[in-house]
Amino acid sequence: MGIEQLSEETLLITLPEDPQSSNDLERAVDMTRADANVSVIVDMSLVEIMPSPMLSELMILEKQLGNSGRQLILCSVPPSIMKLFITVGLNGLFTFSDDQTTALQLLRSGHCCW
Repeated sequence: MGIEQLSEETLLITLPEDPQSSNDLERAVDMTRADANVSVIVDMSLVEIMPSPMLSELMILEKQLGNSGRQLILCSVPPSIMKLFITVGLNGLFTFSDDQTTALQLLRSGHCCW
């Protein structure tokens, strides 16, 4: 869990079971504010709950990255969490992928926004 620099241009954040127990999203917002040349992959495979403050952090990160021409991809989103995104109407705001490998391929191909 935590933040990992996959390349000069890509950060990977692996969220814990309860994302509120971590400040990784907040740190990523600060890091991408300081370095506007990175895209971010958020691995949600361990997440069991998604409190509203975490949704807010994801929206801030998405906007900040989008404003600098970079991307945010959420991968390995559990069905219960995906249902939450759909229910609150945020599934159209974010880019999703099945796993980290697919997310990296989307970033490299430049076709990650649909």
